[in-house]
Amino acid sequence: MTDEATALIAEYWAVGLFIIAVFTLCALMIGAASLLGGRSRGRSKSLPFESGIVGTGDARQRFSVKFYLVAMLFVIFDIEAVFLFAWAVSVREVGWEGFAGAAVFIFILLAGLVYDSRVGALEWAPRKRGQSPDIVTDR
Repeated sequence: MTDEATALIAEYWAVGLFIIAVFTLCALMIGAASLLGGRSRGRSKSLPFESGIVGTGDARQRFSVKFYLVAMLFVIFDIEAVFLFAWAVSVREVGWEGFAGAAVFIFILLAGLVYDSRVGALEWAPRKRGQSPDIVTDR
């Protein structure tokens, strides 16, 4: 062996040993589970089971649009947090111009949140009879 190969082996022997140990441990656990695991079969064993509840109904069940709306609002405000975190990290470098940009960004998102609240996008419960909506639109 050359000196370069010896130096490379001396430097990375721990990584190779770790990889071999991981594969050995995985094989050992899979082998032990197959030898020691139960093999009972039955009608109950083939049913899907999640969170302690046996599933009922169709998997292609329709959901209300409110679920998707809340998911979209979550993504929007989650991305806002990412942008504000990046701004907070570099607040000293960007100065007052960066502060003004962040303030405009927050104001636009706050206006969107107020609009969503006004049109009822954040309300889950149906309106009671006789209760008028907050915004009346003429068409």
